[in-house]
Formats: sequence, C-alpha cells, structure tokens
Amino acid sequence: MKAAVVCFPGSNCEMDTVRALELVTGVRPEIAWHKDPLPSGLDLVVLPGGFSYGDYLRAGAIARFSPVLQGVQEHAKRGGLLLGICNGFQILLEAGLLPGAMMQNKSLHFLCRYVNLRVERHDLPFTQFAAKVLHIPVAHATGNYYANPDTICRLEENEQIVFRYSDPQGLVSESTNCNGSVGSIAGICNEAGNVLGMMPHPERAIRAELGSTDGLLIWKSVVNQLSVG
Repeated sequence: MKAAVVCFPGSNCEMDTVRALELVTGVRPEIAWHKDPLPSGLDLVVLPGGFSYGDYLRAGAIARFSPVLQGVQEHAKRGGLLLGICNGFQILLEAGLLPGAMMQNKSLHFLCRYVNLRVERHDLPFTQFAAKVLHIPVAHATGNYYANPDTICRLEENEQIVFRYSDPQGLVSESTNCNGSVGSIAGICNEAGNVLGMMPHPERAIRAELGSTDGLLIWKSVVNQLSVG
C-alpha cells in the first residue's frame, strides 16, 4: 500500500495521520507538500486537519487552488481512495469533490471533545471494520455541515451519508448534534464511495491512553480494502 498525506501551510494533523498509518501498515506514508505534484502510484491520499492557509477567506477555500490539488482530483477520478479529515473535509467541499458547505458551529465556539458517531454504512473501504457507533474526537470551529434540501435528498437516496453525531447507543437527536449540522451529518462520501470527508479525527483515537482506539477501525478498514482489492 502506498499512501501520501498532503501538507499545507497551517496543517497541524499531518504527523498524527502519518503515525496512525504507520501504526497499522508498518510503512511510513509520504508527505506531499502543497506546492509539489502529488506522488504517482498512490493507493490512498489523506487531506489532514488543521488551518490550511490560516483558514483565510473560508476554511479550505484557498487550499483548493494549491498545485497539489490537481493531482488529488485526478487521483479521485481514477478511483483512488481519498480521505479528508476536518480541514481536509472542508477542502473537499471547496474543491467540489463532495457536495455541500461548512458553516460556523451553531454555538459560535470552537469545539474540542470526544463525540459518538453512528456509522450509516459498513460497505465502504473506510468503514468495513467499523462498529455501529464510534467514539472519536472533534476539534473545529467551522464544522456545521450544510447543503440545500435537494442535495440532502440526493445524499439520502444515494446513501452518501456515512456518519451522524449520536449518543453511545446510536440514537440521533438535537442534543447529540454537537455543531448544528443538518441531519446531524458528520461525514459523507461521493457516489462512487472512494472519497470520504469527515469532521471527527480518527488519527487522534488510535491508543487507549488517548481516550479511544475506535479510530484504528477506520485505518484498518482502508488497509484491508487495499490489501484484498
């Protein structure tokens, strides 16, 4: 498996992501700098969390114009696996690789804590090993996912909603929606299922001493998919 983690000015989760991938694969992924072409022959590309370009204008809005994004888009079109985490999810939205947009959290405060995620699909390359509910942290100020009613309807019909904020039993309600996202949406995929954007951080939930190992289920799913696919 050949993977790369893209690093933008302002990224701050790239090394956490590198460590998570190295832990489950035994191989250190490449770090792709935003000004450079994306390395060739990749199986997986990860856009990590952080504040790319300081989140000026809008979160992820400037990163979409980075030279490396051309290679990222081509990778996705070829069917390569592409995972955007937090700021990476925001970049995927800004680049048009996933539908919708991000607004400020409903509370207007930065949110940093563990949340529960109900997994809506277990047939994706990213979720094959996932439990019904995952316990994974979030850390964002602009994670309030929004899309117009027609787009939400298409996401529902195409089963593109992958994660929803929930309680530990998987029940979704207004009280479990940590940031006000429409439909309690925490992560979505494209129609082909090879591109996933999620606000929670699976790379921060890989050791018990960090509070959870549920993030490993995401990374192990990807590795399994690539090893058998």
